Amino acid sequence: MKVKYSQHIEHRLRLRGIDSNLPQTIYEQAEERYFDEETQYYIAVMKHQLYGKMRDIMVAYSIEGGLITLITIHALKEGQKQNRVRSGRWRKIK
Repeated sequence: MKVKYSQHIEHRLRLRGIDSNLPQTIYEQAEERYFDEETQYYIAVMKHQLYGKMRDIMVAYSIEGGLITLITIHALKEGQKQNRVRSGRWRKIK
């Protein structure tokens, strides 16, 4: 499948000084995947060093036909992933 970046994620990468390859790496290598019931996007989560700390980083993406669009990226705050799973907002798919 072809992978493309949204304008939003490209802006976030520049704004936050994040390596432009990181979103695709997370998408391809994440061992945790969820479906966000609120946004209707898929979520890939992977631990990676960012700003000098190991953190869970999420990439939201959509799948349409043979195209994967990476929508946004951000580091998760402590407990944020667990809270979204517990509330039912994120449903584990892998």
